[in-house]
Amino acid sequence: MKQTQLRNLGPWVLAGMCLCAVAYPAAAQVKSASGKIAGVVNDTSGIPQLGATVELVPEALGTAHLDFLTNTQGIFRGDKLAPGMYTVRVTLAGFLPTLEQHVRVTAHITTVVRIQLESMFASLDQLRRAPAMTSVEADDWKWVLRSASATRPVLQWMQDDSNAGSLDTRATRPKARLEFTDGARRPGSASNLPAAPATAFAYDQQLGNAGRLVVAGQVNYLDSAPGGAIATVWLPSGSMGQGAHSTLVLREAKVGPAGQTFRGVRMEQGGTIGLGNRSKLLYSGEYVMVGLGKAATSLRPRVELDTRISDVWRAAVIFAEQPGAATPLQFDDLEAGGALAAGLNELDSFPALLWRAGHPELEGGWHEEIAVERKVGRGELQVAGFHDDNRHVAVYGRGGNDLPNSDYLPDSFSNAFAYDGGSVNSWGARVALREKLSEDLEMVAMYAFAGALSPSELSEGPLRDMLRQSMHSSVGMNVTAKVPRSKTKVNVGYQWVSGVTVSRLDSFGDTLYQMDPFLHVGIRQTLPKFGPGHWQATANCDNVLAQGYVSMNTQDGRTVLVPAFRTFRGGLSVQF
Repeated sequence: MKQTQLRNLGPWVLAGMCLCAVAYPAAAQVKSASGKIAGVVNDTSGIPQLGATVELVPEALGTAHLDFLTNTQGIFRGDKLAPGMYTVRVTLAGFLPTLEQHVRVTAHITTVVRIQLESMFASLDQLRRAPAMTSVEADDWKWVLRSASATRPVLQWMQDDSNAGSLDTRATRPKARLEFTDGARRPGSASNLPAAPATAFAYDQQLGNAGRLVVAGQVNYLDSAPGGAIATVWLPSGSMGQGAHSTLVLREAKVGPAGQTFRGVRMEQGGTIGLGNRSKLLYSGEYVMVGLGKAATSLRPRVELDTRISDVWRAAVIFAEQPGAATPLQFDDLEAGGALAAGLNELDSFPALLWRAGHPELEGGWHEEIAVERKVGRGELQVAGFHDDNRHVAVYGRGGNDLPNSDYLPDSFSNAFAYDGGSVNSWGARVALREKLSEDLEMVAMYAFAGALSPSELSEGPLRDMLRQSMHSSVGMNVTAKVPRSKTKVNVGYQWVSGVTVSRLDSFGDTLYQMDPFLHVGIRQTLPKFGPGHWQATANCDNVLAQGYVSMNTQDGRTVLVPAFRTFRGGLSVQF
């Protein structure tokens, strides 16, 4: 019986031994069929990153994920991985998490991946950078050599345009500028630089890889009424159109031999934020504090949303405090001395200081505007509708010394005064054309229809009660020409205003297109080289024909209101 059982069990034992012999090599083969992965983690500049956490997550369910750390060369390595699809997730402090999906691991093969981490600061810099508003080239075919269809190109052939010239702005950009001048840019207010002989300087210094610091200053030579100013402009990105900017202006001057001392502080912060590929947001805010016995302060925001509708159409929505610069501080790096001139302009950037019932006030109000602009040839045509709500409108004039100081703020340097004319609340429209006729000739034409202050039929009353708001039209043209042979730059313009006005119709548009009332002439003449630097003689004449003067008899005395003073300002300028 036992022999029979053993005889029946023998075949089963033999079959089991054969199955084990066959299964063992197969199991050994499955166990050895594994893959490997290796990779390197760098930042955007190609520097290896130590200590980055690399998480390898299998895309198949039921499989545990693996974690690795990069070494000093930014390399990580994983062995004995089951073949299949994986997701690689890399994290490191100070960088944005990076995810690479569908990484295939194959048996007996080492899969190599390259991970690039992007810092948070680089992302913020790209966010606030203005988008490229240029049109895409029609012919954008390029030959590209790729290592694989899903990877980035490693070689790219681009046609060399031998006719395209290059300009190294860093090599040609001047670093310093000196000006020896006499006369005021905007006489009539204690907020302006005094009409006196003065020396001004500006210096442009590069800080770091891209940052720039522009420093400007000015001092006059009057012993009885000394004064000076200093301004700094900090550009972290090196350009106004590519990032933020910070401005600080300080000024102190004695108003007249026996007058008080004017002290002013102006701080501004602004920049540009790109919103997609077609829009950008320009923002700025400034804080102004002015003291003349008593202090007056003002907070002045500005927001502009600029959208490129097509290659030729552009639209903008603007909300800003005015008066002030119609556009944020900006300059063209390709224009010689653009940064230096912008720094010098900051010295004279305070709003007009007014006096009302013995209390100081700063000229200001709100400006809202919707504008559409179209490219026309080598220029632009703008059509805009706007609304101005000016709470304190500055009115300038000349009068006797018996005017009450509680309402009239005298300017001893120009025998003029500034007066708070009240408020103006009006809607307006503007059509402007800027056309570059040639490389040496540019023309600007502008029409505006808006409200302004005009004399009323009242007589012998307070000056403020004798002014009323009325609608007027203005037509202006400005021509800028360069004479290559003599290296002379001439700017001539004229603006005609319908009716009699004592204030500006569209101060925002006038600043934007550099339009001054009545006839104005400016000349910059390059002088022969007789010393270090680039020398120029400058002369600027405003209201050459002395137009627009309005004589009025008020209860305070006889005054002559002047919407635009007849002035002359000239001197020498040298750039290094």
